This record gives sequence, structure tokens and C-alpha cells, in this order.
Amino acid sequence: MEPVTLAALILLGGLVIGIALGVPVAVAMGVPSALAIVVLLGWDGAALTSAQRLFAASNSFALLAIPFFILAGGLMNTGGIAQRLIDLAQVLAGRLPASLAQTTVVANAMFGAVSGASVASAAAVGSVLSPPMRKAGYDPAFAAAVNAAASPAGMLIPPSNTFIIYSLVSSTSVAALFMAGVGPGLLWALVCIVMVAIYARKHPELGGGRRPTAREAGMVFLRAVPSLLMIVIVIGGILAGFFTATESAVIAVLYSLALGLIQKTLPLRALPSITLEAAKTTAIVMLLIGVSGILAWVMSFAKVPALVGDALLGLTDNTVVILVIIMIIMLLAGTVMDPTPAILIFTPIFLPIVTELGVDPIHFGTMMVFNMCLGNISPPVGNNLFVAARVAKVSIEPMITRIMPIFWALTVALFLVAFIPQLSMWLPTVMGLTKP
Repeated sequence: MEPVTLAALILLGGLVIGIALGVPVAVAMGVPSALAIVVLLGWDGAALTSAQRLFAASNSFALLAIPFFILAGGLMNTGGIAQRLIDLAQVLAGRLPASLAQTTVVANAMFGAVSGASVASAAAVGSVLSPPMRKAGYDPAFAAAVNAAASPAGMLIPPSNTFIIYSLVSSTSVAALFMAGVGPGLLWALVCIVMVAIYARKHPELGGGRRPTAREAGMVFLRAVPSLLMIVIVIGGILAGFFTATESAVIAVLYSLALGLIQKTLPLRALPSITLEAAKTTAIVMLLIGVSGILAWVMSFAKVPALVGDALLGLTDNTVVILVIIMIIMLLAGTVMDPTPAILIFTPIFLPIVTELGVDPIHFGTMMVFNMCLGNISPPVGNNLFVAARVAKVSIEPMITRIMPIFWALTVALFLVAFIPQLSMWLPTVMGLTKP
């Protein structure tokens, strides 16, 4: 057997077996990659190449945005920003049927737009709204399911760490990806709102809330303005060219820290634990990125993307069919993988195929991230499911039953994003961030 063929088999087989056995993803990516390089280059060459690729993948100024956005999310979650956004969401959604559930959806979208962290959003919104929803007579499993389903909107609505990682792998514009995520992110929130409204029709006892007075609504809005300014400063600064995504992440940290201290909602004693948690999360992400550099080199050397592309094009040359196949593969992968490793693994494989078929890399990025959002709310790995269940104090089994109708509706939305490019591409095109 040719060394290149053997290396490709070791790489793909080891990756699939490792993930299936529940091995940590970094190990499942790294060990087969290292063994494949040994087959290709021998022990000495493998040691040198692995070290070079590990360093090269991590040696990027743009990657500094990730730890700072993670830290900013932790500061917002602890510093009271979530509560002010939830209060505003309650004013906006208070008259809709099943108003507390609708507030959960709107609050997740707004908190995600500020922090870019879906898990933090599920924890923050769920911890505030779960008790009043239980008291108002909501099924606790349904309340947790709505929180879990709505929280991934933060991975699509900018700023988004997931888009930053995709931009590094695909060499695309972060600003264009951020704007491309707005349409799919709003679509995600809209689908959740519609599904909650359908549920409310079957449960008329869950009526709308009290209409706030103009004075009350104005006070809530004024309290939320400093939090909402985060979006204007971070995204507006990137689009205006005042600073890069990395610099905007640092500004987000400074802004959220200052806001928490000025409003006296962020205790100084909490800063060490917030920083430590951000460091732990960053370490996991950076290890995955470093190992993915080795994986990408092996795949390129062994011509794995070309082999996969030839296999798909051998089945059909119909763009729609190929996109459907890719979406299904990533949907299945998302049920057992976190977003970061999934994007690091599948982007080098599928991006050359779809670009050959005329799909814009920015558009494909929104498809991938939408897929990973679905993975975040599907068992057995879906982090948001377990976080929402924990803060709502419910078991996972009944919650999964309640979330499935929303999951399937969001799956339909995924295919809308895939086959209606304007949902993703209209805004970045109008803003001149990408070519029409």
C-alpha cells in the first residue's frame, strides 16, 4: 500500500474510532495525525514537522481575540449585564403569548449579541428566568428546552468566537463573517419565537405578561443602554476600521470590567475565579487549534480533501445534492463533537469542494456554524442542553422530548440558510465587505 494511502487511512480511521470511543477530541485528532506523519516522513521528520505545525497553527495575532472574548463573557455574566438585558427582553416580549418563554428567547439573542458565548447565555438567562417560569406554571422541562434552544443564537449573532476560528481556517474576513451571521442568527431566534407561540396556543393558561407603563419601559431601556453599547463599540469599531477583531476583544474586556465596577455589580473578589475559568477554556481551545495544524498538514499532504471531493463528485455533480450530503454529515458530526474541533476538522475537507461548486466561503461559514449550533442542542454532547438542565434543575430526558420539535424546525431553517444565500450574504455585500 502506498504511504500516502496508508497515512490517509490511519488519519481518518483513527479520528473516527477515537471520537466514537469518547476519547478527548484533542487526543483523537493528535495521535492519528502524528502516526500518519510517521508513515509519511519517519520518526525524525514526524517529530520536527509536528512541532512546527503545532506552533504555526497557534502563532496568530487574530487568535488573541478568543481568550479576551471568553474573559469578556465571564465578566458580563458575573457583572449584572445579563440581568439588565433580561429586563429589556421582558419589556419587548412581555405581551406575547407565553411571555416568559418568549423573554427567554429574546434575552438569549441579546446576551449572545453582547458576549458571543452560547453556554454562558444559557447559564445566565436560565438562572434568572427558570424560577419565575416554574412559579408561573410552566412545565420545567419545556422552560429548560426553550432556554437551551435559544442560547446558540449567540454563536451566530456577532461577535462570535466560532466565526473567528472559521476565519482562521478558511482565510476569510472576520468582519464579513460577523455580518453574514446576523441574518441566520435572527432567523434562529425567529424560529424559536414561532415554536413557543405554537406551544402557547395549546396552553392558553400561559398568557402574556403585564404591559409596562411608558415610564417603566423607559427606565428599563436606560438601564440596558450601557450594556447595548457594547455591541455598537465592538462591532461598529471593526466595521469602521478603527480596530481589529483582536483589539475589539480587549476593548470588550475593559468595557465590561469598567461597567461592572462602576455599577457595583462586579465584586473584585470574583475576578480571580473569572480569569481562571477563562484561562481554562482558552487552554482547551488553543490545544485543539494547535493539534488541528498537524491534522490539516497531514490531510493536505495525503490529499484527503481531494479524495473526499472526488468521492462526492463521483456520486453526483448536482450542487444541491452535494450540499445536502455535506449538511447531513456535519449534522451527524455535531451530535458527537463540539463546534471548535468540528470546524477545524471539516473546513479543510469540505471548503475546497463547495468553492469548486461556486459556493462563497463566507456563505459556507454560516452554514457550518448553524450546523454547530444545532449540535450544541442535540444529545449526547450538546453542552447547552446540560447547562440549561442544570440551571433549571430538571433531568435531561424529558427536556430532550420537549426540545425536539424546536430542533427539527431549526433544521429546516438550516436548509433555508444553505439554499437561500441572501440570508447570509446580503448584509456583508451591501456593506462592501465581500463581492456580490
